[in-house]
Amino acid sequence: MMTNERQRLLQHPDSFSLRHIGPRPDDIEEMLHTLDLSSLGQLIGRTVPEQIRIRDPLKLGFGLSEHDALGELKAISLKNQVFQSFIGMGYSNCITPAVILRNVLESPGWYTQYTPYQAEIAQGRLEALLNFQTMIIDLTGLPVANASMLDEGTAAAEAMGLCFGVKGRDSNQAFFVSDSCHPQTIAVLETRAEPLGIRIILGDHSSFDFNEPIFGALLQYPATDGVIYDYVDFVQKARAKDAMVVVAADLLSLSLLVPPGEWGADVVVGSSQRFGVPLGYGGPHAGYFSTKEEFKRLIPGRIVGVSKDVHGKPAIRLALQTREQHIRRDKATSNICTAQVLLAVISSMYAVYHGPQGIRKIAEKIYWMTSLLKNGLERMGLEIKGTAYFDTLSIFVDSDSMAPIVEAAKNQRMNLRVLHSRNLTIALDETTSEKDVHSLLRVFAEGLKQRLNFSVADLIQSFDLPVIQSKFRRTTPFLTHPIFNKYHSETEMLRYIYRLQSRDLSLATSMIPLGSCTMKLNATSEMIPVTWPEFGKIHPFVPVEQVEGYQIMLRQLTEMLVEITGFAAVSLQPNAGSQGEYSGLLIIRKYHQSRGESHRNVCLIPKSAHGTNPASAAMAGMKIIVVDCDDQGNVNVEDLKAKALEFRAHLSALMVTYPSTHGVFEETIRDLCEIIHKNGGQVYMDGANMNAQIGLCRPGEFGPDVCHLNLHKTFCIPHGGGGPGMGPIAVAQHLAEFLPGHPIVRVGGSLGIGAVASAPWGSASILPISWMYISMMGGEGLTRATQIAILNANYLAKKLSAHFPVLYRGKNGFVAHECIFDFRQFKESAGIEVEDVAKRLMDYGFHAPTVSFPVAGTMMVEPTESESREELDRFCEAMILIRQEILEIEMGQVDRQVNLLKNAPHTAGKVTQTDWPLPYSRERAAFPAPWLKESKFWPSVGRINNVLGDRNLICSCLPLESYQ
Repeated sequence: MMTNERQRLLQHPDSFSLRHIGPRPDDIEEMLHTLDLSSLGQLIGRTVPEQIRIRDPLKLGFGLSEHDALGELKAISLKNQVFQSFIGMGYSNCITPAVILRNVLESPGWYTQYTPYQAEIAQGRLEALLNFQTMIIDLTGLPVANASMLDEGTAAAEAMGLCFGVKGRDSNQAFFVSDSCHPQTIAVLETRAEPLGIRIILGDHSSFDFNEPIFGALLQYPATDGVIYDYVDFVQKARAKDAMVVVAADLLSLSLLVPPGEWGADVVVGSSQRFGVPLGYGGPHAGYFSTKEEFKRLIPGRIVGVSKDVHGKPAIRLALQTREQHIRRDKATSNICTAQVLLAVISSMYAVYHGPQGIRKIAEKIYWMTSLLKNGLERMGLEIKGTAYFDTLSIFVDSDSMAPIVEAAKNQRMNLRVLHSRNLTIALDETTSEKDVHSLLRVFAEGLKQRLNFSVADLIQSFDLPVIQSKFRRTTPFLTHPIFNKYHSETEMLRYIYRLQSRDLSLATSMIPLGSCTMKLNATSEMIPVTWPEFGKIHPFVPVEQVEGYQIMLRQLTEMLVEITGFAAVSLQPNAGSQGEYSGLLIIRKYHQSRGESHRNVCLIPKSAHGTNPASAAMAGMKIIVVDCDDQGNVNVEDLKAKALEFRAHLSALMVTYPSTHGVFEETIRDLCEIIHKNGGQVYMDGANMNAQIGLCRPGEFGPDVCHLNLHKTFCIPHGGGGPGMGPIAVAQHLAEFLPGHPIVRVGGSLGIGAVASAPWGSASILPISWMYISMMGGEGLTRATQIAILNANYLAKKLSAHFPVLYRGKNGFVAHECIFDFRQFKESAGIEVEDVAKRLMDYGFHAPTVSFPVAGTMMVEPTESESREELDRFCEAMILIRQEILEIEMGQVDRQVNLLKNAPHTAGKVTQTDWPLPYSRERAAFPAPWLKESKFWPSVGRINNVLGDRNLICSCLPLESYQ
């Protein structure tokens, strides 16, 4: 047995952890000296409570080099078999245009952006999202759309929630779901409905008599078996009963079919995946959601809207935010705080690149190929269900022929969908060729033991070009805005992509020191496997024997997360942190039900909690009771004890974030958990701050029962401008049997809650990122990363505390991996709000830290371990210079209303205009620090008028002359 030191000699000398961790050894020594400490061990000893620290190092082995990790993962990926999948069910193979693949999906200038809360430095991505919303509005025929949803199933569930909020006042009312909807969507709806007490009626839309009172209904267009139904009568009957109608629609088909908004739908939902986004074994993909104007304040997720900046220039921002979960908390109808921004951007770019004519031609080609196949199958004597279709055929076969046909398809490396013993479907897509149609016909001939006595060429010769029936044929134009009609050469598309990218600050520009969001390095080597075809071109519902590589990778990642967290089991299904929260609470709910304690429905939540916590609890059917915090920002133990005792008979759970949202390791965490357990409840831990724990402590060992993990924070999946995200849940042994299941692929526990996402493993194709990160860091590297994250935060706290008070500290005067600086005193002394500081930071080339959360008037800063000392010092210098600018106002040297901070950010257009009436120099406005003369990021608009944008909601593209 080799010793660790001997084994270390055999490792590649180019350690990934040294590339990932920003500060060099000499820097670490000097930073410790600044803190009056002698070692990292001493820092951790004073920061992390001794009673929760682990004694043994993580058993994750030595970190692999980037080369070796890529080689190992490639070998695993090659165990996947990339068949042609004609399964459909809302997932289609497609072509990602190379100019979009290389310059958006694979570009850190796009995937390392943060959620566009600071809109002045996010105009590029906001324009792309506005394009996305315009695309959805045009194709669905409804006037308002949001900036994307997690997937189609989630979008449908959110639509049900909207209908329930509008119409579901009568407890006798139910929600009708057509049995022609995709089964995974039905499963997500059932999961979401149960805790809210919504009764689902699953049935045939054509025979539903409306004798049972319903508040809404969901229809699939085209249906899951490919048939296009005429829903006009159904909609009229629903309207007569004062019920709303939701339609889940295939987005590409809407370029040929009458949009649902034109025949009465109140909400249209679906997926934009086939607009250029790889299958990825289920995700990530951008769901979509559109509705009528009257429901705009009930739309879940984010809406991008147009306003104006201080100079009167059109500017884009997130609109109507007061309706969102982080404001409404337990009153929220949705907990969704994650969109699928990167994927929505790709889909919108796909529409920009192809334009309306290109989109229609792609759809027509698919329809014609499907018609060719239909013609051939009918020549062979087979019956096709229905008369109207787009890309999917439902074929009746003799029960004795089913197995031979499926086997023949398998031999041709093709996947078909078997509905039942006498019915299967074939779904074609953008990549389908004449050769593929011929191969499919041969498969049926072989399965039916027939001789194929005609060719596709014969079919084409004898085949009149098909025309969609007039009652289903679209006649209204779409994508008419110039944006979708001018960038069709690669040259112009490339320039458009880069023009938008230049308006967005990303990690490729500078540090993004957001508290609670962990904007760390997303290493290139971690990202490379995402676009490998062995991971990207696989349908989520292929037979499990075709995805041995995926199964190995998923199992290994699960084992890694189990080792890191100390829990017994992990589900990778939730594809956002908010969805992880919700899943964890449903698991707790199911656990209580299994013990005959369904009455346990009280959830205790600290006052400092993130807004998704109470929103998730409300969606899980729980009653929220708020627990006070003490003066140090910790959960008030006495108040918790009193409320746990008061609600003992009905106590379900405590939701707690650890380290706390205030950036402190609470010493009493074990006591908090024990109080809840003694009173019959379970403890849910929000894992948003797991970056402060890895290798130092394991939540599964100090009291929590379930914890969600933000892979898009701690484990290096990038934020992508506000999504994708992944929020797996880790649970203790007694909760393992309740992990979420799925109707198509067997996953989860034996008593599992229903599906929470459309795909069995959520956004599976981005999980290799976290596998790569953990494999390359190894146990030692991950532990060191945590230590440096804590060091960097304390270094910033020390250097800036003389200028901005640090609001909360731990028992020994140290913070965890983030800290909160207090700016509230400046409102009285200088008339300066924390927002003014955030906007002025843009002039220094920085994205502001988290503003006014969890305490109004503060900034929460999290530097992460991957930022160098030089970058930390640069940020500190910017903050100190801003403090001097505030001091000038406090001393009366500068006007309280006309100053550098109130006028920030300063655009290039502003500082180069002929007239300069301001009482400070142009140079000080635009180049307040010396490094800016070497490299300057210019905000593309001035400060945006938020109120104007909310009063006049515009959520689609403006006429081009508006930008002149």
